[in-house]
Amino acid sequence: MRTHKRSPLASAGLHAALLLGTAVALFPPLWLLVTSFKPNDRAFSTSLVEEFTLGNYDHVLADTYFLTWFGNSLLVVLGTTVIGVFIASTTGYALSRFRFPGMRPLLWVLLVTQMFPMAVLIVPLYNTMAKLGLLNQPVGLIITYLTIAVPFCAWMMKGFFDTVPVSIDESGRVDGLSPFGTFWRLIMPLARPGLAVTGFYTFVTAWAEVAYATAFMTGEENLTLAGGLQTFVNRYGSDWGSMTAAAVVIAVPAALVFGFAQRYLVSGMTAGAVKS
Repeated sequence: MRTHKRSPLASAGLHAALLLGTAVALFPPLWLLVTSFKPNDRAFSTSLVEEFTLGNYDHVLADTYFLTWFGNSLLVVLGTTVIGVFIASTTGYALSRFRFPGMRPLLWVLLVTQMFPMAVLIVPLYNTMAKLGLLNQPVGLIITYLTIAVPFCAWMMKGFFDTVPVSIDESGRVDGLSPFGTFWRLIMPLARPGLAVTGFYTFVTAWAEVAYATAFMTGEENLTLAGGLQTFVNRYGSDWGSMTAAAVVIAVPAALVFGFAQRYLVSGMTAGAVKS
């Protein structure tokens, strides 16, 4: 086969485009990090850190409700991730392996729910949670985030389970396992890449969501991290130093989770996209 050799000009253009794309992608987080070490009155200076200070981090951790927000977010994220992954995986397995009345409409319902803008759903969800007494409650926020994460993750897990040979289920039934036993003991260990993808998506959904968190949680002691960030920059004033410092701290857990799950992400997303 003939090999195509790239010309020096084309190679230089390609590398220049890659460097430009990398710079565009890295500029916002680098600006955020640098600004977090500047005094608040120097937040928009074009120079690098002239007056290095940790005062922003000290103020955020010691003088605000940041640790309370962190605890609220951790509770909501853990609840959403654990429950969401379990529901999505069981739903995806049922849709992949069983045929039952209403299966096709259920698949369409899971897909259609992803088409509604979040802004349209805030008012009906708010009224529903107000009637159930779930406003300012972590449980209410967990349920709300599950409505976002579960439909998409169920579709993804169905695609992943479709790639697992049915012969594994049949061998489990031969050994006397129930359908749930087959799913839990044989299929789930093989589904780690898919579980990593759905877990990471659910985590990011609950960790970074702002609209529902600010609409359904009021009072600084009830806010999550996403809602708490808005207290630093609002119509009453702007504390960019504290906001950037808080944003950097918030990004650390997300980066750790991504580092843990990244080896499964490509294989899990690819496997889920092969067949649906």
